[in-house]
Amino acid sequence: MPVIFDEPLRVLVLPGWQNSGPGHWQSRWEALHGFQRVQQADWLWPRRGDWMAQLEAAVLDDPTTRGAPGEAPLPVVLVAHSLGCHLVSAWAAHTRHAARVRAALLVALPDTARADTPPHLAGWRQRLGRPLPFAAQAVVSTDDPTCTPERALEMATDWGAPVLQLAGAGHINADSGLGDWPQGLAVLQALVQRARR
Repeated sequence: MPVIFDEPLRVLVLPGWQNSGPGHWQSRWEALHGFQRVQQADWLWPRRGDWMAQLEAAVLDDPTTRGAPGEAPLPVVLVAHSLGCHLVSAWAAHTRHAARVRAALLVALPDTARADTPPHLAGWRQRLGRPLPFAAQAVVSTDDPTCTPERALEMATDWGAPVLQLAGAGHINADSGLGDWPQGLAVLQALVQRARR
């Protein structure tokens, strides 16, 4: 269980298209803090419904409540990167269990409606623009090759997520040279604190 928060939480890591490799900050956070990755059956050809079903199962699969009737499930925190941000939005719009989620960190929102979006992501072109039913924080970059800053701000605003803009951080992934990305972890901790109020 993560020890970087002052209460017990379950942190689910949601990588984007093609998953996050060992040098990605998401993978490093898993190794350092015990976060849990939501595994997908197909990282190359992501089907929205399949990805949503996996997230639903992960949210409901709370090991602290197994075999313990009446035990309240731990609050869930979602840590999404790239296409994982769209997964959060799609899942939140359809689930009956959004109340289990305390907050969501949304990093490097991609513009899946662009003309140059890979065919692998055709099922994600239509974006849901309704506000998320839990606290959220977006982190974007001024030079993300998958999304302009203006479009990222538009999406984050639709989802009700304040935006932190990084200068020259690319797609905020392993190629960005962030290492363990302590700045991002501090943003996550601040988000969780804000969500408690």
